[in-house]
Amino acid sequence: MKIISYNVNGIRAALKKGFLEWLQQANPDVICIQETKAHKEQLDLSLFENAGYPYHYWFSAEKKGYSSVAILSKIKPNNVVYGTGIDYMDAEGRNLRVDFDDVSVMSLYLPSGTNDDRLAFKFQYMDDFQEYINELKKEVPNLIICGDYNICHQEIDIHNPKGLKNTSGFLPAERQWIGEFIDSGFVDSFRYFNSEPHQYSWWSYRANARNNNKGWRLDYAMVAEPLKDRLSRAVILQEAKHSDHCPIVVEIE
Repeated sequence: MKIISYNVNGIRAALKKGFLEWLQQANPDVICIQETKAHKEQLDLSLFENAGYPYHYWFSAEKKGYSSVAILSKIKPNNVVYGTGIDYMDAEGRNLRVDFDDVSVMSLYLPSGTNDDRLAFKFQYMDDFQEYINELKKEVPNLIICGDYNICHQEIDIHNPKGLKNTSGFLPAERQWIGEFIDSGFVDSFRYFNSEPHQYSWWSYRANARNNNKGWRLDYAMVAEPLKDRLSRAVILQEAKHSDHCPIVVEIE
């Protein structure tokens, strides 16, 4: 199974930049999308069906044009779960899960901490999400959580670790949380295969950051430990340019 995760920073904008043509070439079985910034009634859903994804699920924020996640699949899932059941999370459309026969895939868009209020919100979300996942894994052990975590884990994951150590996305407490999240029973699939530096999935639109590869690795495919031996590949697709993020791929046997 080939799974892609992609924060598109607005699905309607991405469609105008050739997203569908790219999707057909990339040809994943499942794609987890974050930050669609759309409700499904604002989209021509036949576009995705004609591109080979008859099964598509959209979980949108209450506020239009904000946040929101989706999953497109070639394979019909057995079950679809919209949100976590935690009200303040679900109001922002940040979690969507599809269950197949022997694997479950979640699209996650974890908040960014752009100011003090949102940083407090982010930490609350992180704590509650960890508790939610601890319980979920008892019922759904073969879990893959793909998405924009809005955190760089280690110094290798950010272009300027010294200069950005006090910036949200690379704060010590955020880094500790994602480390503990991995230690709770997940594999960072990209780092499982690749220990090279300068591998990023997001670049600021400012100061020519992408051309200079001054980036952050914010996007992860976290694979539950029971699936570790089935991992076959994980890569970052830096050449795809429909967003300020780029897609990531994980493949399991």
